[in-house]
Amino acid sequence: MARDKTSEDYFGPIRRLLVGVLVLALIGLFLVWRIDSPRVERFRAMAIQAVVPSFDWAMAPITGAANLISDFESYRQLRAQNQDLRRELQQMKAWKEAALQLEQENAKLLDLNNVSLDPQLTYVTGVVITDSGSPFRQSVLVNVGSRDGILDGWPTMDGIGLVGRIAGVGNETSRVMLLTDTSSRIPVTIQPSGQKAILAGDNSLNPPLEFLDDTALVRPGDRVVSSGDGGVFPADLLVGQVALGTDGRLRVRLAADYQRLEFLRVLRSQPHEEIPDPDNLLAPEAEFFGPAAVNPVANPVALEVGDG
Repeated sequence: MARDKTSEDYFGPIRRLLVGVLVLALIGLFLVWRIDSPRVERFRAMAIQAVVPSFDWAMAPITGAANLISDFESYRQLRAQNQDLRRELQQMKAWKEAALQLEQENAKLLDLNNVSLDPQLTYVTGVVITDSGSPFRQSVLVNVGSRDGILDGWPTMDGIGLVGRIAGVGNETSRVMLLTDTSSRIPVTIQPSGQKAILAGDNSLNPPLEFLDDTALVRPGDRVVSSGDGGVFPADLLVGQVALGTDGRLRVRLAADYQRLEFLRVLRSQPHEEIPDPDNLLAPEAEFFGPAAVNPVANPVALEVGDG
């Protein structure tokens, strides 16, 4: 009990002294901070410069927490992007399966297309090896020629629409004149109106229609096919669709993809049978089963009797 009383007598005055000093310091700091004087202002500035940098250690936890929050936000964004990429990957896999199914279906349809046009209309597929490279001639070279039985004038397609015709055959290569060439002229039919016209190349991807009988019956979007007139091309080969050009002329938006001509299908176009005498096409010469006709030269008397 004596020791506790002695310690209390010892620490009591020290505690009261420290509290008094702290109160006086706070009062002095308050007075100094409230005094409006240039000298006191300089003193406050010096005190702030001396004390504030030493508080970096106190700001370290706050700075670390802010960086941690920023890193967590970045991680959350990366996680969301990763989930989006996973979903897109799943969609790509589904699209891949759909593309494979469509490719198989397309191959079947192409095989069917080989026999649906004409039993005699077979084809040879060639690879485009080069183009003309000239602004005045629109043509390409394919790696099939006379050794494959290619003949001049045969039509070529890219699997969708008409591309042009063979205009020069070598042993191993052939030149294909495109429909866009200025020397190209083919007869076409516009459906459903049935109007006949000439598709004339003009070195553009949308060649114009010429010699059209009635333009009022033709609308943009109408289907354009080969007419088969003149024996240039077989009939009903897809050429493209009618479009209205910026110059007001009716043009054709070609169905063939001229930007990616990689493979061309050369159709073996068989020539049509020529008819030298169309008058005898429908029926043979009629026979007369009645009385014999009177020949005025051979029997002039009978003619006179008949006239009387």
